[in-house]
Amino acid sequence: MNYMKTAVLLAGMTALFIGIGFMLGGQTGMVIALLFAAGTNVYAYWNSDKAVLSMHGAQAASETQNPELYAMIARLADNAGLPMPKIYVMDNPQPNAFATGRNPENAAVAATTGLMQQLNYDEIEGVMAHELAHIQNHDTLIMTVTATIAGAISMLANFSMFFGGRDRNNPMGLIGTIAMMLLAPIAAMLVQMAISRTREYAADRRGAEICGKPHALANALRKIASGAEQIENDTAEANPATAHMFIINPLSGARMDNLFSTHPNTQNRIEALEQMSMPRSAGFSDDDQASDQASPSGPWSKAGRGSSSGKKAAGPWG
Repeated sequence: MNYMKTAVLLAGMTALFIGIGFMLGGQTGMVIALLFAAGTNVYAYWNSDKAVLSMHGAQAASETQNPELYAMIARLADNAGLPMPKIYVMDNPQPNAFATGRNPENAAVAATTGLMQQLNYDEIEGVMAHELAHIQNHDTLIMTVTATIAGAISMLANFSMFFGGRDRNNPMGLIGTIAMMLLAPIAAMLVQMAISRTREYAADRRGAEICGKPHALANALRKIASGAEQIENDTAEANPATAHMFIINPLSGARMDNLFSTHPNTQNRIEALEQMSMPRSAGFSDDDQASDQASPSGPWSKAGRGSSSGKKAAGPWG
């Protein structure tokens, strides 16, 4: 259903682009705008991962430095049938995480120190599984295609006065051209945000399947949303265009599931995950209930793991 919604939204955005292109820019203007926007986004597709990681001060996490985090992600990647992604850690008190990379073979996951300190082991596992789901679902490619079309529509709007004024066949007139110039980018932005929200729901579901603990991911979303409201993310505020990449909107603003939100309403996501954890026939372990209790001593402690073993692991931030 989520893939169907994404396909319908992409088709709608494409139709919007074609219609606006002919009405405002004519055939020539439409082709120029599409080629320019496509070229920009192809460059971004190959280089955006490095740029985003640099923007947020992410540092590579080696297996030696972060053995438990590395082992966790390696196991989850194996569960999902994915290559091992690169792992990065951001020195940021806000709990959050994101995935980037043009394909599963060139992917990376990044988590903040706030996430590692405020969530327990099972919850962090759910978050990492969610990010691996984005990689498996090729959401980076989907959002790049969406950005290409949205960028082309915005460029057409900018060119509309020039091309539209010269096109004698333009049926809209000056007022209609100005109105379309203002409304077209807004319409494209709304569709782009709707696609982003749809991909989050799909990643939640697939992430819960990868880790086998939908309840743990639901708890993680609850804690991250609360932390994002209380702790400002300076790098995200400085680079708001990257907000849609995070598991929870890192910006200090409304968290409502409305037209202008890049993320679904957190409570809606939690309810969907809790519905997944209810039927025992779904194959999820009873162990996911252990994530209800947060670990005051961090995710790598005995309490954070929800483990009955008497062994306590200090971990990189213990």
